[in-house]
Amino acid sequence: MRLEEKVAIVTGAGSGFGEGIARRFAEEGAKVIVNDINLDAGERVAAAITAESLTGQFIAADVSNSDAVKELVAGAVAAFGRLDIMVNNAGIAQRAGPMLDTSEAEFERIYAVNVKSVYLAAVHALPVFRGQGGGVFLNTASTAALRPRPGLAWYNSSKGAVVTLTKSMAVELAAENIRVNALCPVAGETALLAEFMGGEITQAARERFVSSIPLGRLSTPTDIANAALYLCSDDAAFITGVCLEVDGGRCI
Repeated sequence: MRLEEKVAIVTGAGSGFGEGIARRFAEEGAKVIVNDINLDAGERVAAAITAESLTGQFIAADVSNSDAVKELVAGAVAAFGRLDIMVNNAGIAQRAGPMLDTSEAEFERIYAVNVKSVYLAAVHALPVFRGQGGGVFLNTASTAALRPRPGLAWYNSSKGAVVTLTKSMAVELAAENIRVNALCPVAGETALLAEFMGGEITQAARERFVSSIPLGRLSTPTDIANAALYLCSDDAAFITGVCLEVDGGRCI
């Protein structure tokens, strides 16, 4: 059990990569707080975890709202007495298209969910980590931060901010035994895929996308969950500031 007795919050855990991470962490012994803004989705994942006699609890929260994130962290500590791992996975996509087709409101929402959420997690989880003498942040960035695609300018830049935040937090917090890493997944079989493809997943668009990945397929929640497990476990105790490409070779 690589996360035995660890307490983890996984945001955006109601589907996709977040669901995969939450389930994998629970399988490895973690007590998992399943977070999502979608109540039905979050409760479904938490119920699936407990149905396997593992430990999971759903807490709804909008990760772009400070009071909600404060209550999320407090809820984890109240439920399990501590917090060891904060996975900032919740994110939203930009529908592929010309950059000026994105409204100001859409731009602000992208940055609120993809970037501000990392700030709010630090504001509310850092005091807990400091009081315990350490902890782990894991942020979900994207290959879009490293090899930007046309038509996703604002999403690309939000994930670029996550990469820089990860490295900045890592170097500042290292002396306090707080590790900070990120994952950079290539697009996967999740609900966001249609947005990345302009709103519709056509066979031609899928084939074009997959052809850019040397290993010849999209990512899966299991791919991302296994990488997250490594970076959040004690196996990675000497690793911080890493933005790990989980991309089938896309960024080569």
